[in-house]
Amino acid sequence: MIRVNLLPHAAERRSAPESSQTWLLLVMGVVVVEIAALFFFHQTKEDELAAVVAQVQKLNNQIENIQALVKDHKKVKDALVVLRAREDAIAKLQTDRKGPTAVLLELSKVLTRGKGPTADPVKLERQKQKNPLAIYDVAWDPRRVWLTRYDEGESKRQLYLTGLARDASDVTELAQRLRLSRYFDNVRLEEGGEDPATKDTIKLVKFGLKMKVKY
Repeated sequence: MIRVNLLPHAAERRSAPESSQTWLLLVMGVVVVEIAALFFFHQTKEDELAAVVAQVQKLNNQIENIQALVKDHKKVKDALVVLRAREDAIAKLQTDRKGPTAVLLELSKVLTRGKGPTADPVKLERQKQKNPLAIYDVAWDPRRVWLTRYDEGESKRQLYLTGLARDASDVTELAQRLRLSRYFDNVRLEEGGEDPATKDTIKLVKFGLKMKVKY
């Protein structure tokens, strides 16, 4: 009688399912890890996308604000042009109102004994050092001159003076004072001569002065 021992075969049959279960668990573990990694990667990209979307929205809001500001740029620019024109007109009116008064006060100083033109003291001192005859005479008596006409033209601020003087040196002194003043420019002597109306009395000299006023 032949006996067959089946116990080892039974053990081998039992070990085969256990080995299959181990591999299955290992594969499932790998899959779970991959799924977790994919989820983490996806969540990271979602966060990055949300940050980019928020930045884009912020930039869009800034663009909309800028567009709202520049939408009326032409109107604002035109309004500024009108405003500046008004300011310039007001400044010109104030200058034209105060300017003639300042010129008359300066002319009064020029024709007052012991006074003189309003000039830059540094420039005046340099001119004195260079040519003492190019400045005005402090001891001059302005009563030797009489003005008979003061005419300031409406265009280019031209001023024309006429008058009488005791002699030509008085006219020269007056012209020199006007040239040194910062209120007058381009002072020119007009052709003069002896006043015929004073032949039988004190002889006087007629003169004319043209200049530009500065204010």
